[in-house]
Amino acid sequence: MSRIGRMPIALPKEVKVLCDSSRVEVTGPKGLLAYSFPQGISVSVDAGKILVHRANDQRTSKALQGLTRSLITNMVTGVTKGFEKKLEIVGVGFRADLQGDTLKLTLGYSHPILYPVPKEIKVEIEKQTLLTVKGINKQQVGIVAAQLRSIKPPEPYKGKGIRYLGERIRKKVGKTKA
Repeated sequence: MSRIGRMPIALPKEVKVLCDSSRVEVTGPKGLLAYSFPQGISVSVDAGKILVHRANDQRTSKALQGLTRSLITNMVTGVTKGFEKKLEIVGVGFRADLQGDTLKLTLGYSHPILYPVPKEIKVEIEKQTLLTVKGINKQQVGIVAAQLRSIKPPEPYKGKGIRYLGERIRKKVGKTKA
């Protein structure tokens, strides 16, 4: 846990970091992210590197140091490159359509499902059956992708539903005639 926390975070040239006593703000070409870190953890910026320090050697402090370091690394990556998750829709007649900031999903139910996309997240439809969820906050991108997947998770007999791109579904053997 503490091995990750001790490693410095390299800062690209276009990223600016502001550190207070309990808050870090990371600004880059894609936007701004902020994080309030817990007590017992301190963050400093030295010569293009971010360092995360802990107050003592307790187990929780070590864990929080590693967590804070990982979250700040994700923030730096998010404001420079961004994050994305791809989802594929499998099933006859299943498709997605974007109407403004609302995602309309036709998934075999008696009605279409309307999913309001958060402001910070961008959903792109490459084909009617391939969605890309993009954003600068890794946690929000993962939450939106998981919520979309949970609307119609892949079923184990035919594999129909919404799945992550490249996700393997273990299929079960169906009924056999006697």
